[in-house]
Amino acid sequence: MSRFRYLMNTMLLMLLFPSACSAAVKEPAVAGSFYPADKKKLEADLEAYLAHPGDSLDDGRLLAVVAPHAGYVYSGVVAGYSYARLKGKDIRTVILLGPSHYAAVNGAVIYSGGGLKTPLGVVKVDEALARSLASDREGVKLAAEPFEREHSLEVQLPFLQKTLKDFSVVPILIGRVTPESYRHLADTIAAILKKDAKAIVVISTDLSHYHDSKTAGVKDRKVLDAVERLAAGDLERLLASGEGEACGGGPVLYGMAAARGAGATEARLYRYADSGDAFGDKKRVVGYGALGFYKKPLSAAARAEILQLARETVERQVNGKPLPEWQGSDMRLKADGAVFVTLKEKNGRLRGCIGSIQAYTSLHRSVIQNAVAAATKDPRFSPVRPEELPNLSLEVTVLSPLEPVSGSSEIEIGKHGVYLEASGRSSVFLPQVPVEEGWDLATYLKQLSLKAGLPPDGWQSGRLYRFTAEIIH
Repeated sequence: MSRFRYLMNTMLLMLLFPSACSAAVKEPAVAGSFYPADKKKLEADLEAYLAHPGDSLDDGRLLAVVAPHAGYVYSGVVAGYSYARLKGKDIRTVILLGPSHYAAVNGAVIYSGGGLKTPLGVVKVDEALARSLASDREGVKLAAEPFEREHSLEVQLPFLQKTLKDFSVVPILIGRVTPESYRHLADTIAAILKKDAKAIVVISTDLSHYHDSKTAGVKDRKVLDAVERLAAGDLERLLASGEGEACGGGPVLYGMAAARGAGATEARLYRYADSGDAFGDKKRVVGYGALGFYKKPLSAAARAEILQLARETVERQVNGKPLPEWQGSDMRLKADGAVFVTLKEKNGRLRGCIGSIQAYTSLHRSVIQNAVAAATKDPRFSPVRPEELPNLSLEVTVLSPLEPVSGSSEIEIGKHGVYLEASGRSSVFLPQVPVEEGWDLATYLKQLSLKAGLPPDGWQSGRLYRFTAEIIH
């Protein structure tokens, strides 16, 4: 083939298939309406919104933030409270979750084009990561059309451009929530957050719409309280019943599950306001909230509080007195949590151990409920008697979320507890058990199988999950 003919064929292919040579960049849809189209004006507004985070930055790892998506004149101040937390952080990957306002979406859609443009420039899309998250079978598809008019994610981009440096995004729109897409995205995003310390999730939602300010405040506070407590069940109930409202309720549920799966222990409300705070009309408002999801170890004060609560519960239960009512303010104890309570005699012999594998209620309630159960409902032992109390030691184990493992090589003695499901049976050992018993990994899994009523190698045909724990003596 002659050089001339080769060049002509190459040019023809470029004309016919331009996307093979350069990925498409989406033009902004709401610049000039939801936020300024003029670069200087936009930068000045963003600097004002980001100037006052409200208080000192939080410790622990920030896994996700929630920000509103209304026009900046209405919600920009509130959004600034979330994005101020990102300033100075080395974040390279941002997974954006927002509601689809205009396109009918069943499950979720992901934009995998080359970039998203704003007046501040082009935000790069991590195309490889976007494609890896897609699964037609799970109802998570690649599509560009639903993003054409959508503002819920676009309005987040200038804030990211102003606070981060070298980063890319994965834009995801949530439509009708489906179990398959919820489970798939929660698990895969959680895996990304656990693997990459430079990744974060941004969840886009407004709250209640077009009520008077007082009514909006009541509805919104219920939603925000459920989110702060990481109580997905309560949030689903509020949204389904109409007691609470959030146009991005689906994205919040998906993002909360992903953060929880990555180890989030609590959420924090940075700021709440409504549109009337910006313009004074309190008769018909939209609510806005800014929050962050954190992974934090228990503080020394929280550990002492948990241990005292468990001990007081056991003593009151055994002595026939009313159970304690926790009145504290620590958000970690308010957030949903899974715990085991263990009672031992002076010689170290087990006297009772009951717990919860999954977080289904607040940590403080879980401590109380399982302390009662450990003292009186462990089927292996008779209920604890009052005269035994002085000689009993108490231990509370706070569990991380369960994580599926593909094989025994992913389990580390002394670090991981293990939960087994097989043939309709299940069993669990806390991380401290194999250390106390002197087991190696093979013995650990053998004993786990036997505890479930299975053959010694029964774990090999079952499903294994690992978890870590904070142990309070």
